[in-house]
Amino acid sequence: MAHLQAFRAVVDGKRRGSKPGSATALIILNARRLIFAAVAFFLAVLVVSVAGTVGFAESGAFAGMGGNWSGGGTITLDDGSSERVRCRASYAVRADGNAINQTLTCASDSFKFNLANNVVAQGTALSGTWSESIRNASGNLEGRGGGGHFHLTASGAGFTAQISLTTRGNKQSVVIKSEGAFRVTSISLTRS
Repeated sequence: MAHLQAFRAVVDGKRRGSKPGSATALIILNARRLIFAAVAFFLAVLVVSVAGTVGFAESGAFAGMGGNWSGGGTITLDDGSSERVRCRASYAVRADGNAINQTLTCASDSFKFNLANNVVAQGTALSGTWSESIRNASGNLEGRGGGGHFHLTASGAGFTAQISLTTRGNKQSVVIKSEGAFRVTSISLTRS
């Protein structure tokens, strides 16, 4: 009942025991609260909708990995020399979080590779395919993982590599070990 009387007093421009002009101050204060609540609601909706469009999954082996990543590291070539490498990655995660499409492009002063892969998780078992466009190579992926930690073997015609990938929040590390043109690539990525 007191709220109803206060509301009527504000509407009439009067409030018991108040000084002239305090009704206007009360209206401004309530308007500010309403505007703040509307802005907070808008931001919450925006964050949820952006998370959904970037590909963040609620659960599944690849939950939270969707989006664009970039960073760098080192690559050790077959002659034993090493070079700095810059990389960009993009992950598209299926809605249930149990499938991922990844592209990874890395370049150093003398070496470049463009990897693309598709991986599906069934429990902790991982399987899929990979391709490298510069060398026109492709093959299969098999491994295990979940919860941000993955260990895969990439195999193809005359090529085998071990891949370890660890994701913690917006940070990711990728280590690729192989016999061939490069021996070890170690990359640290940050989601943008």
